[in-house]
Amino acid sequence: MPTEMISGPDLGAGYLHQLSTDRDGDRTTFTYHAQDGGQDANGPPKGPLDAFGFVHPPSSCQFGGPRCWHRRFLVPFADTPRVRQTYNRNRFVLQTMIDQRFDRLAVPIEPALAEVVERIAKDPELGPDDWFVGGSTAAWLLGARIAPNDLDLGASRRGVDRLAADLAEYLIEPLGTTDWPSAGIVRAARAFVGTFAAGARVEWSVPLDPASVAPLAEWSGRVGVARLVRATFRERPISVSRPEYALVRAAEKGAEERVRAIADSVRTLGADVELLDVLLERSTLPAARREALRRSVVV
Repeated sequence: MPTEMISGPDLGAGYLHQLSTDRDGDRTTFTYHAQDGGQDANGPPKGPLDAFGFVHPPSSCQFGGPRCWHRRFLVPFADTPRVRQTYNRNRFVLQTMIDQRFDRLAVPIEPALAEVVERIAKDPELGPDDWFVGGSTAAWLLGARIAPNDLDLGASRRGVDRLAADLAEYLIEPLGTTDWPSAGIVRAARAFVGTFAAGARVEWSVPLDPASVAPLAEWSGRVGVARLVRATFRERPISVSRPEYALVRAAEKGAEERVRAIADSVRTLGADVELLDVLLERSTLPAARREALRRSVVV
């Protein structure tokens, strides 16, 4: 069956958007397309979409022409209405996400996390081993003086699906098989928790290839792989990943202010030397920087 456009062109955040399908039986690939819309879309846009997982292909897109971006999802055809809903929410909140990314608009992490935790607490099918808070938000919950840019959740295979059900009205990408440039092929979903004008991007995934999971990986989808500790948020105990994960990522990005703040949190908690050494060995940091970062937190 040929590619069919099922929505668009639609406007949002300086882009022209389309939603298309390629169907092979019940296996359906849905694609979000976004093209620089110029003045027709109140553009030009403030920044590129790779920060949100979109891919800029080397050649022109079938929809969108030469200045296009896309995101693809393998989702059952019966879920078409749900995909339409996530597509529309994505373009409605895209301006806010771009403002947060490129204009330093404040991200209201605390109310977004409160909404997520409240919904999880009401889900009898989601157990404590099915999810945790990771990334920079985990370091923030452990006392690091940083402002997280988004909310990353670790999840089990069951947890990925339950989180998507609990946050269904906030989804900006459908639950399904997709490609995350930083993680490969995953079962995943993304949400924007809050209003169109004020909210936080939330994402979670599990890899589809268990053999690709490295020891101590933060986002393995398997219980007991990531190193976790307990934190308290609004009088609720929750599991969070250790701050060494966020520390090494911040160093790789050259975010030195953030590195110093997270390092304070690592020292206060007490460094997990085994974990830190593994993360540093896997990192892209030069040897001298790895050694200096290790010395900054290991007493």
